[in-house]
Amino acid sequence: MKNILGLVQGAAARIDLEFKNERGQPYKKTAPVKTKTGETEDINLFTNKDNILGEIRVTPLTTKKFEHQGIRVQLVGQIELLSERGSPHDFVNLVRELAPGGELPTSKTFPFEFRNVELQYDSYRGSQVRCRYLLRVTVVGKGMTPDSRRDFPIWVRNYEKLHEPTVPIKMEVGIEDCLHIEFEYDNAKYHLRDVVVGKINFLLVRIKLKYMEIEIKRKETTGSGNTAHNENDTIAKHEIMDGAPVRSESIPIRLYLSPFDLTPTYREVHNKFSVRYFLNLVLVDEEDRRYFKQQEIVLYRKEDGAPPSGPGTTTQGPENGPL
Repeated sequence: MKNILGLVQGAAARIDLEFKNERGQPYKKTAPVKTKTGETEDINLFTNKDNILGEIRVTPLTTKKFEHQGIRVQLVGQIELLSERGSPHDFVNLVRELAPGGELPTSKTFPFEFRNVELQYDSYRGSQVRCRYLLRVTVVGKGMTPDSRRDFPIWVRNYEKLHEPTVPIKMEVGIEDCLHIEFEYDNAKYHLRDVVVGKINFLLVRIKLKYMEIEIKRKETTGSGNTAHNENDTIAKHEIMDGAPVRSESIPIRLYLSPFDLTPTYREVHNKFSVRYFLNLVLVDEEDRRYFKQQEIVLYRKEDGAPPSGPGTTTQGPENGPL
């Protein structure tokens, strides 16, 4: 158990860490990250091939002679599945030895560096999986002195340039002799601060519709094959029509993505998990029956790195059947 002073219960030494930039000044690049309780914490932010530098200060917590068998820092990247709690999968594990075994009479500072680090996966906190990076500092105890260890999280975001041309989505769906609609979205791939633009054309309407909305759904998949587990969340809902449409009516769509808690699309991260997004068009009739049609979209983070801001809504009602 840690406290705000950097101590760990049962530890023989206090461990503090400060990230530095190349000029030796405090590293100030951070990302606001939501915790499980919904609060926000600022975590030091890095990207693939960055240099991770800093200083570690170790302070003995005893007035007696403090001996140890070595001090080291590890850069760890790991994936934790809820179904395998306590058994993380490491995909990065780099070690720097800070000091050999010996005596530490007083507080001492040790510089460290990890250069050109392979940080290929984004940090991610989902409902059933977590991809995380941390710096783990360990002072190996000697004799009756216990080990002292402390973990310092870092957050990783990678960016992408879109090279291929945009491809619009156009599809006709319906219920025979009752409803026939044509929907269009301007693109199948969006960055996290993009705007979804489209329209819905009603070609046949013989159902008494009450309203229509568009949802952003996230599908988180862990495992594969027969052992795959899917977790579906409705990230946002946006009403695009209130009232009954008529034949030949066209309803415009304009959905801003930046207010919602979105990540890029992740496919087969270390063969452990995937995250996919869908636009779900929902029509509700006067008897509250719901008709829906999903279309997958791909999300990515633009190279300018502008982060999303604010949470999305997560309410979800019953669904009766697809269009």
